[in-house]
Amino acid sequence: MADPAALFAQLPVAKPSSFAQWRALTGRIVRTMVTKGELIVAFVTPLVFTVGFYLPLKFVMQFQGIDYEQFVMAVIVLQTMAFTMMSNAQLAAFEALTGLSSRLQTMPIGMLVPFSARISAGLIRSVTSLIAAILFGHMIGFRFLAGFWQAALFCAFALAVGTVLAIGADGLGSLTQSPESLSQALTLPTLIFGMLSTGFVPESSFPEWIQPFARNQPISQWSGAMRAMAEHGVGWQQLWVPLIWLAGLAVVFIPFAIWASVRRS
Repeated sequence: MADPAALFAQLPVAKPSSFAQWRALTGRIVRTMVTKGELIVAFVTPLVFTVGFYLPLKFVMQFQGIDYEQFVMAVIVLQTMAFTMMSNAQLAAFEALTGLSSRLQTMPIGMLVPFSARISAGLIRSVTSLIAAILFGHMIGFRFLAGFWQAALFCAFALAVGTVLAIGADGLGSLTQSPESLSQALTLPTLIFGMLSTGFVPESSFPEWIQPFARNQPISQWSGAMRAMAEHGVGWQQLWVPLIWLAGLAVVFIPFAIWASVRRS
């Protein structure tokens, strides 16, 4: 009679599906976001940005002949994407702090599955915030005037920016293991690049010595391109510099985030 243990050892072992693992981990993060109200926060945050950025400068910009509803909407959307970036950083730091990342590395799970799950969940958060931002923008008078495809490009570009920033922040979170300090560290550059950009005010509003920086930094380039997408359509001549900024950051952030995610503690 054959040994049952030997027969059991000869049975084919099903290889774990990376897709099923990714789906399970992404679902776990999304369920946590729902139960903790994080998606509600992601929906309400654009309202705070819209009120905080639009109302203080609306009447000042009207005196300069600027339709501020159309002007400021791009940078409001970018700020909501920055909020997603911070959330991804905190999630990665929390998983590293609690030892979940190390635990997953000891299990038969694809190396990039936890990282991919965090980015996918962050994309869901970004879509939620983007829908809310456009809804609140419509309430203050923002409109897509350049047609459906330019509006779709506006949304796709915003999500691409949010994803690239979230990837970089995920890498930082995997290394620091301190959600609180990381959130504070990311807030400062977000405020600096946001306030010193042409997303809130025209370039002529800045002192002459800082105008080159304000004009050429990524937030200004991205918000200018997105503003054109909403108003009159954007062409390659206006889009190539923002794309270079986006591609350059992706080239730096993606390998860094992958290395930070798969390295063993």
